[in-house]
This record gives sequence, C-alpha cells and structure tokens, in this order.
Amino acid sequence: MSGDRPTLPPVRLPSDAELARDALAVPLLARAVRLARWAGPGTRVGAGGELVEEQLPAAAEVLGLLGTESPEPTESDEALAAQARAEAEAAASEAWRVAVDTGLVEVEDPSDDAKSMDGADGAGGAGGVGAGGDGDGTVSAGAALQLIASGSPQDVLSLWLDALDVVFADATAPVLEDLAGAIGDDGEIDLDALDWDPEAEAEFLEGVLGNLYLLTAGEGGTDPVPVPLPVLAASMIVPDDMGEPTDDVLEQVSDAMMRLDDQFALLEPIGLVTYVPVDEALMVDDAEAESVPSGDDEDVSRYGVVTLTPLGLHGIRSRMRDAGVEAPAVGDLADKGADALLDGVAHFPEPAARAETEQWLARREPAAAASELLAAAKGTDPGAPLRRLHCQQSLALVGAEAEPAVREVLDDAELGGLARVWLAELGAADVPPPSESMIFWLAIDTIAAQLDAEGEPLELQELVEGLVGQHSGFFDAAWRVDHPATADVLEAMGRLHRDRKAAKDARKAAFKARSRNGG
Repeated sequence: MSGDRPTLPPVRLPSDAELARDALAVPLLARAVRLARWAGPGTRVGAGGELVEEQLPAAAEVLGLLGTESPEPTESDEALAAQARAEAEAAASEAWRVAVDTGLVEVEDPSDDAKSMDGADGAGGAGGVGAGGDGDGTVSAGAALQLIASGSPQDVLSLWLDALDVVFADATAPVLEDLAGAIGDDGEIDLDALDWDPEAEAEFLEGVLGNLYLLTAGEGGTDPVPVPLPVLAASMIVPDDMGEPTDDVLEQVSDAMMRLDDQFALLEPIGLVTYVPVDEALMVDDAEAESVPSGDDEDVSRYGVVTLTPLGLHGIRSRMRDAGVEAPAVGDLADKGADALLDGVAHFPEPAARAETEQWLARREPAAAASELLAAAKGTDPGAPLRRLHCQQSLALVGAEAEPAVREVLDDAELGGLARVWLAELGAADVPPPSESMIFWLAIDTIAAQLDAEGEPLELQELVEGLVGQHSGFFDAAWRVDHPATADVLEAMGRLHRDRKAAKDARKAAFKARSRNGG
C-alpha cells in the first residue's frame, strides 16, 4: 500500500481576484496605501525612513483617525483625548512603516543625492525634504503603489504577503516593557538581559498559525472555524500524551495565551484573522477573579477566540509552501494530467476530492476526460487500486457521456471489473457478466484500495465479512488471484474478520499467496 500522504488537508480558497479584493480592504494595508498616495516631496522622515514626530498628526488626520474634541473639555476629556491622539499617531506610524517596507513609498538618503550631484544643491535636490535638519530622507512614490491600480490579483496578494511579513516581525518582537527593562546605562539595549530569542519567538508563532490552519483546513477550509485561545495555546504547550496537565504546564499555557492575545491584536488589522481578545476582567486580582463566572460555553469567548480568514488561510499556506511544507488547495490539479489527479486526490477528504475532480473535468471534453482517466487508472504499483477507485468515482461525475470509453475497456484485465460495475450503476444495457476470476480480482483490488484510503475501519470489516459470506470457499479461490496486493489483502482480512475460523482461513490463504509468488 502507498505510504504517501499529503502533509496537510487540502483547503478550498476563493479566487485570487476575491482574495485580492479582501487584501485591499484590510485596514492596515488600506492605510498604508492612503499614506503612500498622500506622501510627497514635503513629507519629512527620519534617518530610518520613519515619519518625524511633527508629521504624525497630519498622517493620522489623513487616515481619519483623529476625532473631534469637546468644545469645553474637562480634565478627564483632555486625558482621554491625549490618549486617543497617541493611539492615532501610533497607528499612523505603523501604517507608514508598512508603506515603506512594502515599497509603496521610497525613502532616499539625501547624502546619496548630494554625491551624485557633486555637491550642487544636494541636500534639497527633491524639493527640500529634510530641510532645516528635521528630516533625513526624500520621499517618493514606490513602484508597488502602481500595483494597487494596475497590477494583477497575484501582484496585490504578493504585496499583501510583504505587509504580513512586516506585521509578523512586529508580533514576534520584544514587548515594550521588556525593552524598557533591558536598556543599559549607556542607553543601548542589552540583548542578553532581554532574554529574547527571535528565532524561537518566530518558530512558536509559526507553529500556532500552523495549528490554526490545520484546525481550519480539517473542517474543509471554507467556513469560519472559531478557535478558543486556550485551545490554541494548549496545542503548543501540552504534550499529546499528557493526561491531566500539571500546574507548571497550565501556567505556561496561561503565559502563552497572554502573549498570543497581544500578537493576534497585531495580526487582525492585516486581515489574517478576526479576533475576540481576552476579557480584561479576567486579568483582575485573585479576590475579584473569584467573582468571574466560568464553566459554561458562553464564557469560552472571554478567554479569546481567533478565526482564520480566507485571506489568512491563503497567507499561512503561502508561508508554509515557501518553507517547503506540502499544503494542497483545491484546484491545484485542474491543469494537470489524469495521473496527477488520481494520485493527488487519493487521500483527500471526500468533499475536497469531489471538488478537485469537478474542476479538472470542467476544463475537458467528457469523452476525452473519461478515456484519460481510465488510462491513468491502470497499473500494478501500490497506489493503483486507489487510483482505480477514484477513477470510478470520477467517471460517475462525467455521467453517460463516459459510456463509450468505459465499454472500450470491458476486456481489460485491470479495468474490466470496474467497467462492469460502473455500467451497471449507470443502468446501461447489454453489460456482459464478469468471469469468476474477474470477480475475485475486483474484490482484492477494492479491498486494497480501501485499506490504502482508510486503514481498517468498521465499514471495511463489514465489507470483508459480506464478501466472504457471499462466496463459499472464498479463500480457496482468493489466494490464486494474480494481483500484486493479494497476500496483503488476505492478511488484512484475517485481522478484520470476527469469525475465528474465517480469520484463520484468511491467514492460511495469505501464506499460500506469498508462497505462490515466491515470497
């Protein structure tokens, strides 16, 4: 049997055009685009390309982040207004950094201009940005800004992925409180005192997003799958074989939740997730915490709930594929041959396999598609039985137009049994009866396919017992079947059959089959 399995379940994604529209609508990228269009020669930036402090109020106003102030503000109003202004300017600064790091705007060092102009009017060569020493760079529209208006959906999605990289880096950076505590007497950050491992932080968040992806893909990847934050944190901390978590493990889960709460708050504005943050009331002191209700389903959301968006599904899949992880999506096989289709869907969940096959068939003429599927189903390799099973299921989607191609293989040793079953299910007339050898060959092939697809579930046990019950002397005939999987199938039947005598007969038949083939 084939041991190959996709690393992850296939996901069903919207079209690139739909995803690109979603990408352009996410708050952080939309703000970055707006600032890129607003910026010009008069925009003042620092040496690192950041907006100077005096420029931030204007940027926040352009983004519509500054509300109106009360005509007669109280002291409390003024404090709230100051906090709101600080938050608005921080949001503007973040959007600007995304604009710079994704190429929506370009910042040039004026010293480079000076060198290229041999010192002639160098510092103010592009309209005097940085004049007076307040800014150190010259701002111009970046090439990426043109992609917003005239680029393809793939261009827009590539830009969004660049923005996601920027936000991901922010999410794995040290928190401000830790940074403040690690500043030495010389004003520099002491990395050793910081106790921050950037690779470990990135690996942990990648793992969390991978688990979130797996939970979403496992449900088909089409509908939103809200995941409680404790579940996500525990998936990274609690060992699979641990029964009751220890206090130490629970404390680690709690710490991870708090870190993830901050990280998902950063990842939501880029459209990766929708997020319900941890209820602040849960962070009160122990005496007050006793009054916080818990234990019912409605309280789960108070501990944070994260939902991966379709755009987020695309983003994490792209990151995993860049890292070499196999992460299939429905539609990947639509332009490939029938052999790739039948091998590719071999271990897809049934809905995904059907959707993939429908997309493949939609690009082909029915009769030609049927012939190509039948040709790809042949073979004696370990994966061939499952290919034939999926071929039969694919032909059912083609319908009556496949009948001529199916009739052409009625005399084929490998496909003749499949063809008869398919024609009978179609209700076709003049279907020749199978020979006894073809019946047994098809039985072995069918069980081999089911073993490859599903292992040994209860349904297969019932199939095995049904086959043995319908044919007296089944094992006396079965061991003689000239099929590569005969011995393996008979051994499996010996494990599956609940009747001790039948199970023993199956094992004897498997031994005879191996002896017959020199094994």
